[in-house]
Amino acid sequence: MRLQKIGGCDDGTCPTVYATERGTLVVQGTTVIDPEVLASVQLPAHEALVEVPAELLLDLKVEP
Repeated sequence: MRLQKIGGCDDGTCPTVYATERGTLVVQGTTVIDPEVLASVQLPAHEALVEVPAELLLDLKVEP
C-alpha cells in the first residue's frame, strides 16, 4: 500500500490523513485506550479507534 499525505502536519509527528491507491484513507492519530470508551463499541480485533482533531477532517479535501 502506498500513502499520499492529504492533510495534517509536515513532520509526520501529529494527526495526519493519507490517501491510498485503493481508494481508502489512513488516519494517524492518538490510539484510544480508555477502557470505558472501548467497552462502549463493538470493535473487531483487527481494528483500533484513533482520535484526531475534528478540524483535520473538516478541512480535508479529497480528490477522486
